[in-house]
Amino acid sequence: MERREDGREWAYRVDPYGFERPEDFDYASYEAFFSRYLVVLTRRAIKWSKLLKGNNRIQKSLKVKRYIRKGIPNEHRALIWMIVSGAQTNMEQNPGYYHRLLEGEKNDKLVEAIKTDMNRTFPDNVKFRKTADPCLQHTLYNVLVAYGHHNKAVGYCQGMNFIAGYLILITKNEEESFWLLDALIGRILPDYYSPAMLGLKTDQEVLGELVKMKVPAVAELMERHGVMWTLVVSRWFICLFIDILPVETVLRIWDCLFYEGSKIIFRVALTLIKQHQAFILEATNFPDICDKFKQITKGTFVTECHSFMQKIFTDPGSLPMATINKLRETCREKLLSQG
Repeated sequence: MERREDGREWAYRVDPYGFERPEDFDYASYEAFFSRYLVVLTRRAIKWSKLLKGNNRIQKSLKVKRYIRKGIPNEHRALIWMIVSGAQTNMEQNPGYYHRLLEGEKNDKLVEAIKTDMNRTFPDNVKFRKTADPCLQHTLYNVLVAYGHHNKAVGYCQGMNFIAGYLILITKNEEESFWLLDALIGRILPDYYSPAMLGLKTDQEVLGELVKMKVPAVAELMERHGVMWTLVVSRWFICLFIDILPVETVLRIWDCLFYEGSKIIFRVALTLIKQHQAFILEATNFPDICDKFKQITKGTFVTECHSFMQKIFTDPGSLPMATINKLRETCREKLLSQG
């Protein structure tokens, strides 16, 4: 499809979240997908409106879980994330806390680290440019500075800027973004962003163990060529698939992440690997494997977010939390013993 040269051209090159589409963006296949997905979105929006009935409260239930797996419409996304993650309750129980953090004394080192990353955060998003009005860099800076002073054990770590940025794009609210960031870093993701990043390293090893169980041929290939899992999947975990999978797909993953917890990350990773097993196994050397892992996060399989989300709950098969916790325990002990 050719670039549109009429008045809509700019809007066409920028997605609804402010991200510029790449030069090689496949407009034709995206339009074909989105016209189908629009039907799903419309149907889901009607169901969600009936479920909420103008009420800003929902109780966790099998029905709500099913609804979330099928996607939260954008107009309800911020509210549902806030409720199911516990962020809403925390915000209500701590009125004025966020603003007090911003007004309090600042750690210069922390502030400097955050400032350094401002221009590196979504350079392809028009809403984060200095020329934008309002410029979301200011909002992002506030959220990260407040969080760094709230959770001193974590402070600030690269990757948090992208996560906070996505939260701001969805909630359009500084304080809500802060409390959602707290839900993710403080509760949902076990110890991903602390200085030692033990939780992150552990979960990468856990994925390796799960691949041994579910896709043994790929695990054997990795071992044979001495490729450590951290080399190919660390950004999946650190950035929660931001800048790796398409925006719409990332948001659908996050819908489930806020409700069901970090297990979702393993489901997504296993689905990507299982679905592309034959392609990965074509690799004959170390750089080839790394390249294959970059390739499997592109294309129609991941763009078609609705069918992709259905796959993550079927392809990897059973994945009990008890199994993950057991693997986390053994992998963590192994990492600690290695020093």
